[in-house]
Order: sequence, then C-alpha cells, then structure tokens
Amino acid sequence: MNSTPDFEQALAELEALVTRLERGDLPLEEALKTFERGVELTRHCQGSLKAAQQRVEILLKRNGQPETEPFSASESQDAGASTRE
Repeated sequence: MNSTPDFEQALAELEALVTRLERGDLPLEEALKTFERGVELTRHCQGSLKAAQQRVEILLKRNGQPETEPFSASESQDAGASTRE
C-alpha cells in the first residue's frame, strides 16, 4: 500500500492504525508493519501541512513584505477582537 493519499485520507488511515496498535492484540510482525505505515503517513501529513503553510504565507504577502502571524485557536474564536494598535 504505497499509494499517496490526500491529507484527509492519510489522517483517517493513521487514526485507524493507532486504534489497532492501542488494542495491543496484533502479532509482533503485524504491529511493526502497522507502525511503519503509521510513520510513513505521519511524514506525509507533516509534508502536506508544511506545504499548506507555505501557500498561506505566499498568499499573505503584500507589496513584497510578508505579513504572516502565528495562528492560535483562541485568536480565531476572538475574531473581532484585536490587540494591535
């Protein structure tokens, strides 16, 4: 299973693999193969996230000057409130 899934597919498969491993009832060889696939999926997801971050940074550039800000979930909930002056 060496196909390249999209981010959502990879994340769903990774979650399923974690669930299987957490049960603790896999034979050692199967557990190792499952873990190895999980590592591949994790790397794929990290790469996808990094690429998405780079695309967002490019989209936020204005007049040749980057205007990126760190994202915080609490900031997105306070969308109307700004602490900058």
